Amino acid sequence: MFDLILRNATLPDGRTGVDIACRDGVIEAVETGITAEAKEVIDAGGYLVSPPFVDPHFHMDATLSLGRPRMNVSGTLLEGIALWGELKPLQSVDEIVERALRYCDLAVAQGIGAIRSHVDTCDDELKGVEALLEVRSQVKDYLDLQLVAFPQDGVLRDPSAMQNTLRALDMGVDVVGGIPHFERTMADGAASVRQLCEIAADRGLRVDMHCDESDDPMSRHIETLAYETQRLGLQGRVAGSHLTSMHSMDNYYVSKLIPLMVEAGIHAIPNPAINIMIQGKHDSYPKRRGMTRVRELRDAGITIGFGSDCVMDPWYSLGKADMLDIAFMGLHVGQLCSRKDMAWCFDAVTANSAHIMGLEGYGLTKGSQANMVLLQARDTTEAIRLRPTRLAVIRHGAVIAQAPRQLSALRLTGRPDQVDPASYAPKA
Repeated sequence: MFDLILRNATLPDGRTGVDIACRDGVIEAVETGITAEAKEVIDAGGYLVSPPFVDPHFHMDATLSLGRPRMNVSGTLLEGIALWGELKPLQSVDEIVERALRYCDLAVAQGIGAIRSHVDTCDDELKGVEALLEVRSQVKDYLDLQLVAFPQDGVLRDPSAMQNTLRALDMGVDVVGGIPHFERTMADGAASVRQLCEIAADRGLRVDMHCDESDDPMSRHIETLAYETQRLGLQGRVAGSHLTSMHSMDNYYVSKLIPLMVEAGIHAIPNPAINIMIQGKHDSYPKRRGMTRVRELRDAGITIGFGSDCVMDPWYSLGKADMLDIAFMGLHVGQLCSRKDMAWCFDAVTANSAHIMGLEGYGLTKGSQANMVLLQARDTTEAIRLRPTRLAVIRHGAVIAQAPRQLSALRLTGRPDQVDPASYAPKA
């Protein structure tokens, strides 16, 4: 007797008519024609079953704070940072917890199973750290929340940021973060990368740096991050987030930079929605796209995960915790338009991001954790095209969120009674 069997599923690799059997929170079989009984059986109806969506870059301490204490009028990164500075002394730990839990509810309903959230450590009270550690504890049964100690105002620029960042790590924050391009000088930025990577090496932690999030073609902090990663033996444990200055860098320099990143085993986390919105603000025309060189990084062998970064906060007033929206934007901005490219964009919000976060037991194979999402779509490309209904979200072999199929009733003579958006893809 299994706890749950999903029957007649399509998998991301294209297999159809597959059954998935789960017991004790683990996938025990992935094959056709499973005849055993289960406490609960779900007919997938040929729709796509995916492992959970993963958001590798988010700011949960700020989410859902849109309009408090005011709106970001210019829509710029710097005004967003200034606005966040105004909000921090006003908000309480309880308020941050309440907003974050509400966001987690939304994320789970959209099929997100894991989030890496940066939490600001430039606050002597560490309210955000205290709040998100509490949230991590509360959601652990249904959402993997990984926290990054993030000195938003610069670990060297802010006089207490280094001490606060160390305190946050002592409290149990998982990952070392930084923002070298926000330090006072390029040299200070490089020094911050060195010092923070040394802290991660000493503590055996991962690193995730907001790196070169600007339009400055001379910003060089990802180069420093690659060097420090190799020097300290951090290969495979380091991510550079945003990397937007790479869209403006000299092509010859990039031809040197990308191999250095490959040597260091650095991962890359672009954030398509926020990058395309915030970057290029000083341009008239032509305007730069604002996203890093995704195709070139991917083709060189670098693992890339798309992050959402912000939802309804001082930097970004849109968003709905839908990682397929992020994949959709990344596909367009990166001009990733072949069918193979589109399928890769689905990986960028699932398996690739899970790898970057170091999630264990992730996937749809025997022995993996029984975490998955049933989508009203027939394949991964259609999932990005439709951003479809999450028919069922499953965690440890139990359904934790459900939604009815989206069907439109037609009142047209001689036409079908209803329309399923997932029925329009051309047959292979």
